Order: sequence, then structure tokens, then C-alpha cells
Amino acid sequence: MMLDKNKLSILLPGTEITVFEVTDSTNTQAILLSKKSTGNILVAANEQTQGKGRQGKSFYSPAGSGIYFSLIIHPEGELHDVVYVTSAAAVAVAKAIEEMTDLEPEIKWVNDIYINCKKVCGILVQSLMENGRLSGLCIGIGVNISTENFPDELADIAGALHREIDKNLFIAKICRQLISFGENIFDRNYLDYYREKSCVIGREIIFYENGTKHFAEAIGIDENANLIVRENNKIKNLTGGEITVRLQKN
Repeated sequence: MMLDKNKLSILLPGTEITVFEVTDSTNTQAILLSKKSTGNILVAANEQTQGKGRQGKSFYSPAGSGIYFSLIIHPEGELHDVVYVTSAAAVAVAKAIEEMTDLEPEIKWVNDIYINCKKVCGILVQSLMENGRLSGLCIGIGVNISTENFPDELADIAGALHREIDKNLFIAKICRQLISFGENIFDRNYLDYYREKSCVIGREIIFYENGTKHFAEAIGIDENANLIVRENNKIKNLTGGEITVRLQKN
């Protein structure tokens, strides 16, 4: 089912909604719209030409085979680290997949969704600043629904749901959870689900910190969604945005 602005408006009352057939980046467009609005904003597209990924990477967003959208929310309270926002977004996506398909998603810290060892979703959270203070969050989400012909550099790691779903309902389910989260950002109950779905906990991992390669074991997720690791019998917490975590290859 194609994106339908009218249906999305019914499913998400009170949210300003824009739907593009093609756009450069839903994050870019949502942030532009936020300069003229103080409410929740949803921007969705059937195709992105400059989809954004984490750490400056692009997100492959071909026409018609995926779901690409950005939601802007304005949480109450101070946010000193958005790592738990990205983890909340991962939970919202994983729950929507479980509710609407027979698939069993897993979460790779911080916020990648995997199915059958293939990445099917990317999430990028950008902070909106005003007068030096956080004024909102732009949560960009891309989910591969039926994508098959990935670029060579993604062919071995990317996958898709390969299920027929109502895209409008799927987006609405995710947005409802994130809007609710924004209304109470200090409620960390979602972390139990996040830990349950983790495909990292208990695994040997490789991470990079300050350009140095480290080997460790992932042993848990703390209350701020940081990854707890054991390296050379020492325990430390890894925070998002500073390192890249990779599952160790056998």
C-alpha cells in the first residue's frame, strides 16, 4: 500500500504531515519545516535521493521498496545524551515489525534492526538547537520492505522484510510510540524489551575508540542504553556517537 497523507492524518491526529513521492532527505525536509512550526511533524517519502545514515553515511532509499520517514518531537526536560532516544526508536520499529508480521527482529546496539542476520532498518536522530538549548529531536527511520538489488557494498549486510504491510499503519504505530516517549522521556521501561531483543549481549565484539581497535565481551545494557562491556577483566560503558560496534566475525 502506498503512502496516503489523508490516512496518516487520521491515524496521527495533531501531527503536521507532509508526504513526498521523491525528496532528497526526509530529515532535511522535516528540519526545514520545524523552523515554522512548534508541533509534531511527520515527513514521509516513497523515495529519497540523499537519505542520511549515521556517521555521515548515506541510506539507500530506492523508490517504492521501503519506508522512509522523519518525525520531529519536542520532549519536555533536559536531554544530555540522545543515545536512549535512538534506542527507543529501535524499540518502536521492532515492536511494529512484530505486531504486523511473523518476523522476529533483533536490535544491534545502538539502533540497527536485524532480521535473519541482515540489517533491515537504519535510524538517525538529529538534535534541534535553539539559543544553545535542545528544542526538539528529528528521528529519521528507513526500513527496507521489499528491496532486493542493493549496491555492492551493502549486498552482504542489508536485507528486507519481504512482507506485505500497510505502510501508513506501520509508520503510525512507530510514531505513536515515539510521541508517547517524547511526553515522558524519563520513563525507561522500554529498555527491558531493548535488552530482550539485543543480538549483541553475550557476544564477543570489536569496537573502535579514539582510533584504537578493542576486543571485548558485551555483557549488558545500562539504564541510559549504553553498552556494558568487559575488556581485559575490566568493566566499562560504551556511549553512542563515540565508537562503532561490530559483531566479531568467526
